[in-house]
Amino acid sequence: MNRNWLTAMGLALIASQAAASDTLRCGSQLVSLGDRASEVLQKCGEPVGRDLLGYKRSANRREEFQVEEWTYGPSNGMYQYLRFEGNRLKQINSKRGN
Repeated sequence: MNRNWLTAMGLALIASQAAASDTLRCGSQLVSLGDRASEVLQKCGEPVGRDLLGYKRSANRREEFQVEEWTYGPSNGMYQYLRFEGNRLKQINSKRGN
């Protein structure tokens, strides 16, 4: 039984870490994957950096959209990197600064 409990706790920890990358807390506000860039800007303020990464074609190859990365931080030594594709938040990554 003890082994099953440890396995369940390990799986719960992995699931909680995966969910944490889907949201970012900005003060008392939360931003989530799929949010518009204007919503993120309103909730989190101006980022310390904005990088245009290039352009990406849609699945049907009929349209292109801009890919941009915004940087927030450091906050408690952590930087947050938000990737936008076509004005929608697609990815949130965190990295400890040096």
